[in-house]
Amino acid sequence: MKRLKEIWEYREMIISLVQRELRGRYKGSALGFLWTFINPLLQLLVYTLVFSVIMRSGIEKYYIFLFVALVPWLFLNSALIGGANCVTLSKDMVKKIYFPRDVLPIAFTTASFVNMLLTFLVVFAVLLVTGYGLNPVALLYLIPLMAVEYLLVLGITFLTSALSVYFIDLRYIFTILAMAWQFLTPVMYSQDMVEGALKNHPNLMTIWNLNPATPMINAYRQILYYKQIPDLTTLTSALVLGIIVFLIGWFTFGRMQRGFAEEF
Repeated sequence: MKRLKEIWEYREMIISLVQRELRGRYKGSALGFLWTFINPLLQLLVYTLVFSVIMRSGIEKYYIFLFVALVPWLFLNSALIGGANCVTLSKDMVKKIYFPRDVLPIAFTTASFVNMLLTFLVVFAVLLVTGYGLNPVALLYLIPLMAVEYLLVLGITFLTSALSVYFIDLRYIFTILAMAWQFLTPVMYSQDMVEGALKNHPNLMTIWNLNPATPMINAYRQILYYKQIPDLTTLTSALVLGIIVFLIGWFTFGRMQRGFAEEF
């Protein structure tokens, strides 16, 4: 509780860091903040070309199937790619002034979350302009789902940022892990394909379901692609795995942050 109280007292610093992160993300580029929307659209174009034209997936309206999962995936991915560096990039501030180090991963995660929310405006626009439509009742479940994803990403960012202070090479390993994690998560393919491939391998299926990103992506897809209220099992799995990862990250960061200044 003392740690939470201290973070709350530094809430203005968190807001300031979030604003700095959002302004500085594409500072100096010609298109600036438009890259928030262009980046996922370019990835969507590439994946759609590969899986709809070259390696045909057979999934109806594949670009929508992919897009509704790609945007939340990019938020998850940020915890490994950018989140791992959020403490080391602020090492001068860590060495010179006192503040709860927790504000750094919190600010980074919050900025990435705002970025995702803005990109979802493009998702909704695509769904409406193409006539695919939305289910207003199912959309209500996006609010708790996004909250759980925020908790999951924050937990991962706590963990990766703390470890990267002590083991610098991990930042490069996390980049490789991010790529592997994407292929091991049903972003570009469906959960049904995995269940079909592993139906005779229950042990592998159990391991597969331990991936905290899997129920998260499946829930987004149920809401936006299938326009259905997500299964209770899917939501429960997302919540439980999200809380577990958050607690691991929270306690790991709390123990390791004491030596950050000395490491720098």
